[in-house]
Amino acid sequence: MPIWVDADACPVVVKDILCRAADRWKITTTFVANQGIRVPPSPFIKTRQVMAGFDVADNEIVRLLQPGDLVITQDIPLAAEVVEKGAVAMSPRGQPFTRENIRQRLAMRNLMEELRSTGEITGGPSGFSQTDRKQFADQLDRWLQKNARRKHA
Repeated sequence: MPIWVDADACPVVVKDILCRAADRWKITTTFVANQGIRVPPSPFIKTRQVMAGFDVADNEIVRLLQPGDLVITQDIPLAAEVVEKGAVAMSPRGQPFTRENIRQRLAMRNLMEELRSTGEITGGPSGFSQTDRKQFADQLDRWLQKNARRKHA
């Protein structure tokens, strides 16, 4: 079960964690972006550059993924499509997107977008912290352990 990464807005520290995990667990990890992405040489780490454009990388990920794959994304509409296709979606902060929470996450995203467009809210999410990094690494490790056992069972 491969890992797909919506790489255009993925924090560098998360990319580094994913690259180390790909080699350690021997799991194909593909970074999809509309620009070139530098990754270490490895038979398990791939990049896929798509044309620039709205949702082009997202659409490519949805087209290629299979049920059970893991997708790393901050994009909540993409996460909703991933969940709908039976794959697993996780934010770079380690927060899972599930059938149980995706509607609420979409509604909150839409509300925040509306508040930003009216000027009531002017900021975005907080900066990426050490706690976010640890939470992502822990969630990724749980997924890898669960799926590595299934793969070798």
